[in-house]
Amino acid sequence: MDITALRTTFDRQRRIQARPDGPGCRVERDGLVVRHTGPAYAWNGVLWSGLGPQDADAAIAAQISFFRAAGHSFEWTVYGHDGPADLADRLLAAGFTAEESETLMVAEAAALPTAVDLPEGVVLHPVTDEAGVRMMVEVHDRAFGTDGSHLGSRMLDQLAAAPDSVAAVVALADGVPVSSARLDLPGDSDFAGLYGGGTVEEWRGRGLYRALVSHRARTALARGYRYVQVDAAPTSRPILGRLGFAELTTMTPYVYEV
Repeated sequence: MDITALRTTFDRQRRIQARPDGPGCRVERDGLVVRHTGPAYAWNGVLWSGLGPQDADAAIAAQISFFRAAGHSFEWTVYGHDGPADLADRLLAAGFTAEESETLMVAEAAALPTAVDLPEGVVLHPVTDEAGVRMMVEVHDRAFGTDGSHLGSRMLDQLAAAPDSVAAVVALADGVPVSSARLDLPGDSDFAGLYGGGTVEEWRGRGLYRALVSHRARTALARGYRYVQVDAAPTSRPILGRLGFAELTTMTPYVYEV
């Protein structure tokens, strides 16, 4: 893969030309900034910016003013190749807080392993209704120790308004949800996105993460997507590298609380 060309394609398709990810959401261009807005439980934030040293501070102030007026905290995700070079420092000076950096990794769907090897006694259950979403949220809460109610609300919206844009699954061990993950399937894009992969502590190290990556890669390939992307935490990066994912760039969320 040509990493530079692929990064340019990703920026164009998934950031500059992004589509709303749920009912009541919008993607808006404000000068050299593209932002995603929606209800309080949706993802609100800056998807892309093409700023330089002269206009960065004014653009940052304009986004703060916009989201303050809407009453929403928001995220400005800074990718490793975004400009200006000191964008992160400018965001911190404006009152943003940095969260843990991740690595954007991409693989060709056709090159990924699609064999889903599950531990004995574990089955996959597709998430298509409210009961399935409740199990997803339960796994999220147990795996990450954070409140997954916003995730649940967004998932229910997506299933109701655009069920073909998402494919989620819960792994059940003797009927108990122990792992879950979703696959975002955006229209007019070559990239399907792996999100939300989480496994409860007592089931980690048994191959569930790898199995759910393979399951979703197989789904993406069947749906005609060329690439699969994932925002990889440090713990996931080695596994994804062994599966054939390449590092495209880094990404760090900067959050502004209102």
